[in-house]
Amino acid sequence: MKLSIIIPCKNEEGNVNNLYEAISKVLGKKKYELIFIDDGSTDKTLVELKKLYEKDMQHMKVLSFSRNFMKEAAILAGLEASSGEYTCIIDGDLQQNPKYLIDMMEFLDDNSDYDEVAMVMNKRTTESKFMSFCKNMFYKTMNNLCEINLENAASDFRMFRSNVKNALISLSEKNRFSKGLFSWVGFNIKYMPYEVEPRESGKSSFGFKASLRYAISGIIAFSEKPLKLGISLGCLSILASFIYLIILLIQILGFGFEATAIHALIIITLFLFGLNFILLGIIGKYLGTINIEVRKRPTYIIKEKLGFDNETIL
Repeated sequence: MKLSIIIPCKNEEGNVNNLYEAISKVLGKKKYELIFIDDGSTDKTLVELKKLYEKDMQHMKVLSFSRNFMKEAAILAGLEASSGEYTCIIDGDLQQNPKYLIDMMEFLDDNSDYDEVAMVMNKRTTESKFMSFCKNMFYKTMNNLCEINLENAASDFRMFRSNVKNALISLSEKNRFSKGLFSWVGFNIKYMPYEVEPRESGKSSFGFKASLRYAISGIIAFSEKPLKLGISLGCLSILASFIYLIILLIQILGFGFEATAIHALIIITLFLFGLNFILLGIIGKYLGTINIEVRKRPTYIIKEKLGFDNETIL
């Protein structure tokens, strides 16, 4: 098998057929498999995928989750189910044009020293300026706080060799952040620009709230600096209190200033309580992530599968 294509889908009933046709046209007679992951869709996505499977059992494979486990779980399921020499991840909404599959494949064929091709959004014309600003700030924050380096506007749309796939599967964490994991495992990556296509049907389930949760998960998963930030802020707070005390004593002893203790007490108390709650929130988020990891629950549960043997894929 030359190529495995992983396609996470949630409520994409209006897109999966067009995506299938586009990929089939681009790849032609090449040896490939399409692994569609129905991530708890509430529309007729699974119905449409079953029709495609009946139409083309040679290329079609379908995994259907018991509920929505989010895109990261769908990607992992696809990685564990893939068998191709190359593996590619592409969204199910047709905003990532399958025509780039050939470019990625040919680059890997011609450049054995590279292990992966990652597509970078050329222009974010399909999203608001506010979302573009937030995403740019996210990449800057991640690169400043974390020990990994994320290419700005790099997407999950990428193709890679089996060594990259096996490295990703070997990571046992449940709270996964794929963009960070691709960077963390290393390997030589070629970044290629691509144009984002307008969405043909349906509405994206990855809005501002989902993006914010995703960003927070990424920072928590790959950085310990927020914990170290708490120590730094604590030291600065103590230093500030000493400086304030010295200034206050100078004013009292040198200029006869009559300090109102209650005002100073209120300001300092509010400041320290606010700082305390911020630090407790950061620690709580880390503890929550640890709690998820130690439970060792499966990252996803498969309700139904088509095109695979009877062995359970977990």
